[in-house]
Amino acid sequence: MLLSLRLENFVIVDAAELSFGPGFTVLSGETGAGKSILLDALALAMGGRADAGVVREGSARADIAALFRTDAALEAWLAERELQGDPGTVLLRRVIDADGRSRALINGHPATAALAREIGERLVDIHGQHAAQSLLRADGQRLLLDAYGGLEAPARAVAEAYAQWRALARELEAAERGGREQALERERLEWQADELAQLRLQPDEWEHLNLEQKRLAHAAALIEGASGAADALAESDQALAAQLHPIVQRLRSLAAIDARLADALAMLESAAIQIEEAASALHDYAERIDLDPQRLNEVETRIGAIFAAARKLRLAPEALAPELERLRARLETLRAAQDIKALRARAEAAHERYRQAAAGLSRERRKAAARLAKGVTAHMAALGMAGGRLEVACEAAEPAASGIDAIEFRVTAHAGTTPRPLAKVASGGELSRIGLAIAALAAQANPVPTLIFDEADAGVGGAVADAVGELMRRLGDERQVLCVTHLPQVAAKAHRQWRVSKDTVDGRAVSRIEALDRGERIEEIARMLGGADITATTRKHARELLAQA
Repeated sequence: MLLSLRLENFVIVDAAELSFGPGFTVLSGETGAGKSILLDALALAMGGRADAGVVREGSARADIAALFRTDAALEAWLAERELQGDPGTVLLRRVIDADGRSRALINGHPATAALAREIGERLVDIHGQHAAQSLLRADGQRLLLDAYGGLEAPARAVAEAYAQWRALARELEAAERGGREQALERERLEWQADELAQLRLQPDEWEHLNLEQKRLAHAAALIEGASGAADALAESDQALAAQLHPIVQRLRSLAAIDARLADALAMLESAAIQIEEAASALHDYAERIDLDPQRLNEVETRIGAIFAAARKLRLAPEALAPELERLRARLETLRAAQDIKALRARAEAAHERYRQAAAGLSRERRKAAARLAKGVTAHMAALGMAGGRLEVACEAAEPAASGIDAIEFRVTAHAGTTPRPLAKVASGGELSRIGLAIAALAAQANPVPTLIFDEADAGVGGAVADAVGELMRRLGDERQVLCVTHLPQVAAKAHRQWRVSKDTVDGRAVSRIEALDRGERIEEIARMLGGADITATTRKHARELLAQA
């Protein structure tokens, strides 16, 4: 659900911050006041195409931020893409510079416009004069039909069966086409795997061998250095410990006279102790190191064998162990592919599983299509499209992950005309009302939490307008609905109302947006009924419309 929308320097809006609630909300106002600006801004936040023309004249950039409430599924989607924000909400932001460049952000994380569109389609479905988003896409129509018919699980099963069938078919094709090539590859891989297996490499062995070789090769120098350091610290005639002792003794007697020497004395006493401990540690280290030429020879021989194998296979020594695992896995695949008869049987069985699943899905889709078409057609009559009807065509198609059906919504707005694809409907108002009819019927199935209608009431009035308002209010009882409207009958049915107006400030047009209380709604609906000249009669009619709602 949309919680808030913030605009800065967008078209003729200098600054606005709107808070939205559940239910049915209308946006009304004079023509040209900028009612659709809000919807345009929301579309941009959700990845719509941006250009410099949306930046308010004289401003460096336009900034749009839309805050939505999320559910568990969307939180998982965000987590999968590392786009998490505050729990339970997601913030979509779009910044458009005056030079036309733009940036999309999701919860403050930079994102592509495509990613913003993907999450936007999960949050909002916009039904406008010239676009109905998911209703215009073939895949969107198929998904809506599946959702309406409760067919999501069978559709997923068909997609999985298709993936399994095609994977086995590709394996079979490769086996039949490349039997000789696979035999040669198998011989080469077996030779390489034998070479590596004979080495019997252990995990991290290469790193450990190099450390051990370095230690053994420099054993004499290590012993000599550690012993010499121990002597210099504590055991020779000129050892540091021997030189430090009289200094400490002298300072002890002086510190008894002047306590200000206590800190220096403490540091020297600590140094004397650390010198003795360091000398002892160095002495122990030198005694533990062995001069072992035989072990050094063994280690260097092992390193040479590993390096020779790595050079032969053109690999880094540390990559040999992972390479052996890769070779064994590939050999296993090649051995399985050798049995073409068994592979063909598996591919045919997978094809049959897909065929049966797709056929079952197709039968259920045709049943759901008939119900959907009948229900939408009934709504169309109530919405001023008497004689119009919707057909949901389920025609045979090439096997695909989506099944064996080509789904297409076809509509006619008038009796006696041939239904045409929904995307080719000429009238934007008709398209919006058809979208409203479908949205009303599929409200329970469609998971998108916010529906937006941009003048879905275009070209209607009277009882039809009242029916449009009633239908939207019923939708608002189940989800969030926003509607730009000129019709008082629709506005009166809303749970809440916003008024968009345009003023001139310092010679520049400025759009203002304000939430209306009941008294202000009466005035606004009266304006919608009678125009600029509001009378007692129009106010009375406005009160009656609100009372009826």
